[in-house]
Amino acid sequence: MLCLLDPDGRARLLISGERAAALGLGNEGNAADPARPVLIERAEWLDAETALTIVDPALDMARGPIGPLRPVGLPDEEEAAAGVVLARRAGLLPALWWLEGLAEVRPTTDVREILDAPREAVIVARANLPVVDIGAAQVVAFRDAATGEEHVALVIGAFAGKPPLVRLHSECLTGDVFGSLKCDCGPQLREALRLIQHAGGGILLYLRQEGRGIGLANKIRAYQLQDRGFDTVDANRRLGFADDNRDYGLAAAMLRALGVREVRLLTNNPAKLAGLAAAGVRVAERVAHHMPTNPHNADYLATKQERSGHLR
Repeated sequence: MLCLLDPDGRARLLISGERAAALGLGNEGNAADPARPVLIERAEWLDAETALTIVDPALDMARGPIGPLRPVGLPDEEEAAAGVVLARRAGLLPALWWLEGLAEVRPTTDVREILDAPREAVIVARANLPVVDIGAAQVVAFRDAATGEEHVALVIGAFAGKPPLVRLHSECLTGDVFGSLKCDCGPQLREALRLIQHAGGGILLYLRQEGRGIGLANKIRAYQLQDRGFDTVDANRRLGFADDNRDYGLAAAMLRALGVREVRLLTNNPAKLAGLAAAGVRVAERVAHHMPTNPHNADYLATKQERSGHLR
């Protein structure tokens, strides 16, 4: 596809500011701010295969000498930032080819309008679901109106007009399904269901935000980096993502669709408290949600507290 759109090899490589910093470009004027995307000048040696070795940190140790990488000024910083955000939302590495002079294929909708639009969750199906150790529950399927992604809520018991106990649980295939010891997601999920039942009722939102919002493949890339000694924050940044790439606006939209505007939130993450509040859902109480550590996740959990501000 790149050959068809750019037969002369003029397209430049756009990467996130975080990835540029990981590549040691922070001393370059056009790459000094890790919050801004960085545009790399095209060179004869910079083909699609070499570009992949630049943007994928899992290949850092296998890549031979390249360069130099020369950052240049962005023609449109807002468009560049929007492109990086769209790539992240698609679960891709935040890197794109910057093509110019292709007015006939330019989008007619301003991508910034899409990114800034309020999140909307549409209920598409609901059914009774008996759950082991819980009993009767109801599962509600939602569709994200912007992306088409499907998310679910498990509604347990009755709230009797009181703010329900709510857990926002981001999907974790490795922890929830395979029982990974690298995180505490599986135990958190099971304990959340137990606490919600014990409270007499509540809601668990199961959000398709694998790997703190970076997607399954990128999470496994982050695991590769952790195997080399990076902590979870630095691994995400080296991939070109923020420490935590999740958005809780959709969770708030799901709660509103269920008629819930005030909750008791089961979390240690202040970003969840702030995210719901910003989207118009009142948090009446925070309920702590700590799990025991094991030798495989002790450093991971300590990093979340020390570097990501998780509450104790």
